[in-house]
Amino acid sequence: MARAAATSVVGLQWGDEGKGKIVDLLAAEHDAVVRYNGGANAGHSILVGPDRYALHLVPSGILYPGKAAIIANGVVVDPEALVEEIDSLTDRGVDTSGLVVSSRAHVVMPYHTVEDHLREAILSQGEDRGLGTTLRGIGPCYAEKCLRAGAVRMGDLSQPEDLRRKIEIACASRKAWFEAAGCAGDADPEAVFERIRPFGDRLASIVRDTTYLLHELVDRGKRLLFEGGNATLLDLDHGSYPYVTSSSCSALGIGAGTGLPPGRIGRIVGVMKAYTTRVGKGPMPTELTTAVADEIRTRGAEYGTTTGRPRRIGWLDLVAARYSAMINGATGLSVMMMDVLSGLDALQVCTAYEIDGERTERFLPDSALLGRVRPEYERLDTWSEDVSGARKLSDLPSPARAYLDKIESAVGVRIEIVSVGPDREQTIRL
Repeated sequence: MARAAATSVVGLQWGDEGKGKIVDLLAAEHDAVVRYNGGANAGHSILVGPDRYALHLVPSGILYPGKAAIIANGVVVDPEALVEEIDSLTDRGVDTSGLVVSSRAHVVMPYHTVEDHLREAILSQGEDRGLGTTLRGIGPCYAEKCLRAGAVRMGDLSQPEDLRRKIEIACASRKAWFEAAGCAGDADPEAVFERIRPFGDRLASIVRDTTYLLHELVDRGKRLLFEGGNATLLDLDHGSYPYVTSSSCSALGIGAGTGLPPGRIGRIVGVMKAYTTRVGKGPMPTELTTAVADEIRTRGAEYGTTTGRPRRIGWLDLVAARYSAMINGATGLSVMMMDVLSGLDALQVCTAYEIDGERTERFLPDSALLGRVRPEYERLDTWSEDVSGARKLSDLPSPARAYLDKIESAVGVRIEIVSVGPDREQTIRL
């Protein structure tokens, strides 16, 4: 059996690292780009010349004509959002003929979004003030997938009777709750059926068994590029629980999310910003609340691709990055947003934590513990030069090169790519 060269691109922080740009860059070297987890809560922003694209469900490789773009079984798909995204890309002249969606991918239904809002409202009354979800129904959809009762999959959309039966079961389980909350209409099975059924016809031509498709591509020696939604520190099992997403965001999720054995992946590119950001709730040890945070946020346009929410800003957390690289088995690093750090008056990186009087270099994925740590910082030299025009390592000022050396030595993984701006061309390949 042929063993194709497969690559995974995975975020090493709390998301928004710039994975979309790296996938876009590497897609040219691969035959298919595969999304294996998450839903429309993940947003990848890509700049191609003067054109900016915000992708949520469609794999970033769609911007290369002739590439297969595969949404695998581990993704949860909002069909309305998917159709809207396809139409938007088509209107802008992007060829979407290579898009394929797994028949086993679960469907985010209208009542999942309602449930997400209701649950967040309940949790927001507590001491922790909610989880800070994107309110797009992702968590409730994954939960229903695990419950195995009334869960709708993409293949069901073109099977009216099966679809109706599953919707009736799902609505019945929510009826009392929704009535008490004053939104009984959102649990009306006939109304939900009439809203969702047309998407079965619209998307039928691109729905197929992607597990067999992926194995066929591998057997033919095709090169696959796996694109994770969200990021490792938001991983359901290995992230800062409970302030995480509802799927396996790390490279460990590729096997379950695609049906392709993890042994097929020969290269794992861990993507990290040159600083740290986070959207939503949860501890962030290096978070800044000073004017420096505002400066970085403005320079880096740090606002969520999906939600538009301002991102929380912090110094680079090397403890977290080292942990994530370990979890993923990263073979290389992509360091993003180096241009944003130019001209700062001070520059620090976190190299260890202190908790309860003890020093540790281990990341603590339990949020209760992580929220109590104090970061131990190392100061590094700053640089004033604009690095956005750098195209090779020697173009960078010596303090910037020293900053990259510090990352490489602390994480223990070689840096392969350095991004100095949002455009494809603003990239240093090492």
